[in-house]
Amino acid sequence: MRLTDYTDYTLRVLMFCAAHPERSVTIAELAQGYDISKNHLMKIVNDLARQGLLQTTRGRGGGLRLLKPASEIRIGDVVRQSETDFRLVECFDADHNTCTLTGYCMLKQVIKKAEQSFLAELDRVTLADITASSQAPMAVGSTGIRLVPLRPAKTPPS
Repeated sequence: MRLTDYTDYTLRVLMFCAAHPERSVTIAELAQGYDISKNHLMKIVNDLARQGLLQTTRGRGGGLRLLKPASEIRIGDVVRQSETDFRLVECFDADHNTCTLTGYCMLKQVIKKAEQSFLAELDRVTLADITASSQAPMAVGSTGIRLVPLRPAKTPPS
């Protein structure tokens, strides 16, 4: 299974906010650090705010913060909200299915079960499990997932 870039960036935004609970995070900071366009990030941030995951504050001193504790945000829920299409094979879409094997093929059931297992595994993991309140690279939990900090901002030549 492959997640879209949109979901990848969504998770990055949440992870960075969770790793910096002591302050507001800016879109400019995320855009520069992850090399993602500000416009793309604004769409993601707006979606996360509508879902009740981020608080956004405009203006000077504004930025983004998690609205819920990281321990209450399940990765499976985030993936379900950000992915628009779990149609892993053609036969998952009854309206557009032209597969001649429909009715005889057992592949659909196997793939559906694999998808359910994938999401069930993500449901066992919270944002807190994959982040920590530090910018230092760190191993998190038993999965060995690492959060790498944003690369340092380039300093202008003197």
